[in-house]
Amino acid sequence: MADDKKVIQQEQDQQRLFASKISLYVGLSIMLLKFFAYRVTNSESILSDALESIVNVVAAFMVIVTIKYSSKPADKDHPYGHGKMEFFSAAFEGGLISFASLLIIVESSTALLYGHIMHDLGHGLVIIIVAGIGNLLLGWYLLHKGKALQSIALQSSGKHVLSDVWTSVGIIVGLALVHLTGWVWLDAAIALSFGLYLGYVGFSIVADASGGLMDKEDPEVIEKITQALKPHMKNGIIDIHEMKVIRSGRYHHIDMHLVLPDHWTIAQTHERIKTFEAAVFDDYLFDGEMNFHYDPCRIKFCSTCDLKACDSRQAPFEPAEKGISIRQSQTDEGAE
Repeated sequence: MADDKKVIQQEQDQQRLFASKISLYVGLSIMLLKFFAYRVTNSESILSDALESIVNVVAAFMVIVTIKYSSKPADKDHPYGHGKMEFFSAAFEGGLISFASLLIIVESSTALLYGHIMHDLGHGLVIIIVAGIGNLLLGWYLLHKGKALQSIALQSSGKHVLSDVWTSVGIIVGLALVHLTGWVWLDAAIALSFGLYLGYVGFSIVADASGGLMDKEDPEVIEKITQALKPHMKNGIIDIHEMKVIRSGRYHHIDMHLVLPDHWTIAQTHERIKTFEAAVFDDYLFDGEMNFHYDPCRIKFCSTCDLKACDSRQAPFEPAEKGISIRQSQTDEGAE
């Protein structure tokens, strides 16, 4: 079972790498289209869109490097693996977006104050529409693959590229209005609003990546772990609490407190926990390891313990779904 999971993970690594290369090649093509559109029209809003596309290309290259590095197994210097690199990649991309937004704001503000000349908007609009469709398809592909392959870097890139689609729509509408009304200042105003929006997107991506780097609790991850644990809370696994997770990309280090029968020997505990951990990770989406703190059972747990051979039992077993807590249990406080 473990060998099958390892083969699947290797296949997923190859799929992540392929998706990141698609992102780079398509992003480069779209960037060239946008710069060509700027040369045709001299539009500030199109220039801002083209400048932001440079970020897409650089970020796509970073994702390739990240996926290659983060897929390396744990070693002596990195006992928890290299998966945190995905969060660094996402933070780097967010920082690039924020920097691009600053450049766009400065450039568009200058054009708004001093004015500029535009031409051939019809052809420029057609080129931007084609580029927008390309971004829509690419963004959907990256987001879909990122979620399917549990890649933070691909998901961040997908969200970023999809945000470009909305800005392209705004630019298209704005340029159409400029074409109809002759109000050239609208072009710079649209570019300015685009720069402000990009600043928000960049900040959001950095904030999400920072949460992963600082091991912020992720309710979705906790729920997935809980669903993997529940079927195996039997045969002496009486209660689970104080659960914490450190995410290192696709490798998760899970800490928890277990309530076990107080009459078990160290050898019995070791053997049961070994089979328990293996069974959980067979059902869990990610790879990783578990670190346990053991608590002895108390009378209050008798009704939820299904262990038959127990001389300490004070109450009959009552079958019910067991809960898992990420907060402190009364067991740790010495409650009977």
